[in-house]
Amino acid sequence: MAGRAARAAHVDVAAPDRETHERLVEEARTLFAADGYHRVTVRQVCAAARANVAAINYHFGGKYGLYREVLDEAIAVMRDTSDGAMAAGAGGSAEQRLRAFIRVFLHRVGESPDSWIRQLMAHEMANPTEALDDVVREVIAPRIAYLASLVAEILGVDVDDERVMRCVVSVQTQFQAAMANPVARRLVPGLTGDAESLDRLAQHIADFSIGGIRAMREVPSD
Repeated sequence: MAGRAARAAHVDVAAPDRETHERLVEEARTLFAADGYHRVTVRQVCAAARANVAAINYHFGGKYGLYREVLDEAIAVMRDTSDGAMAAGAGGSAEQRLRAFIRVFLHRVGESPDSWIRQLMAHEMANPTEALDDVVREVIAPRIAYLASLVAEILGVDVDDERVMRCVVSVQTQFQAAMANPVARRLVPGLTGDAESLDRLAQHIADFSIGGIRAMREVPSD
């Protein structure tokens, strides 16, 4: 968080030309999402933004500073999605909260216009930068911890029981495999990404996951 504050302070002091700054971020968002951090060059971004090749150093301190501004935007959106899903179903049983989490998470991701975030994160996972640790700490770890707490409660075991994380991985993997992407659309009939389709998908994932978690109660921990 301190690094993010430092970058913001740098922008406030060193970037009076907000229009150029915003054009650089907008074009970088598109380019980084399409090709990832490592393949995009400073010259590409500056050409797309109609900016001097020195503009990225001036506004962001270099290519990585620009990437972090784009990534921080993605992190904020992903955290908001997770926070909304974790707040859903508050006060209900663990199973009710898990159902609410699945429904809200799928709707927020499936109906979001921010497909660039999924593309950006696919590149970050495949060819990570040093920023991946921040993504894990700020976005993924809190989500996994929340799901683990629900699974542990349903199982009636401590959260460090190895069955808990296995179940969490199973739930999380269904999100990725069944989202409306070109492969999923070819394999899953009726998966269109509209609200009705997402409701049906959320219902299935919840039923399947909770049924599987209940069945794991009878499986002894190794």
